[in-house]
Amino acid sequence: MGILTEVVDKVLVVTIDRPKAMNSLDPEADQELSNAWQLFEDRDDLLVAVLTGSGTKAFSAGADLKAMLPRFRERVLAGEPNLDWAFGGGLARGRTLEKPVIAAVNGHCLAGGLEMALACDIRICSPNATFSLAEALWAIAPGAGGTQRLPRAVPAGMAMEMLLTGDPIDAETAFRIGLVNRIVSSDQLMESAMSLATKISTRGPLATKAIKRLVREGTMSPERGVQRELDEFIYLVKTRDAQEGYSAFAEKRAPVYTGQ
Repeated sequence: MGILTEVVDKVLVVTIDRPKAMNSLDPEADQELSNAWQLFEDRDDLLVAVLTGSGTKAFSAGADLKAMLPRFRERVLAGEPNLDWAFGGGLARGRTLEKPVIAAVNGHCLAGGLEMALACDIRICSPNATFSLAEALWAIAPGAGGTQRLPRAVPAGMAMEMLLTGDPIDAETAFRIGLVNRIVSSDQLMESAMSLATKISTRGPLATKAIKRLVREGTMSPERGVQRELDEFIYLVKTRDAQEGYSAFAEKRAPVYTGQ
């Protein structure tokens, strides 16, 4: 098993469990990760996911260079049509999850590992975390969203420096440039991530999905974006969850949402 899953109330915890390989993904682990995301999508009772790596040394070093890239190169050289690098079980490229995903980054977050973290909605890290997109060192470019998501997450100049040099940045730098939301001690990392995931899981699930959709579509024109926001707002106002939300507010109690 290269991927572990655990359900904690309404949260799915997904752990890359290949510590001897710095939690890099070989084809088998990549498929297992795809299965985990399918589980997350299929179960309506799971509202938030937390992605992390086993141990304290690495979140993920990305693709297992000895296993994944040689196989993919063979397919490229063979002229196989319709090739897709759906890395991270599709999380980094090829799969759009409607529900929020939090990355709990413990240690090195490299290449495809960073692309997976960038595909998450929120990132929390431990003090020993490092981040890099080192593909240029190996004469390739990121293939799972790194060149697209990193410049949207951090200042363009920092993104270009990281992409062109492949040099890593530390946790403090990642926090300073906005790559991570916060730094917490290693022994508090999962507790912090789970606390945040649990908090989000108590919010209206239709609303969190709509918010994620709107943010994801944020590259459209401001006029179109504001109209899409209004469309989602009108849709949500009509739901039972919205009625429950303002009823709970008026009655000074915690809301109970059903996703309807």
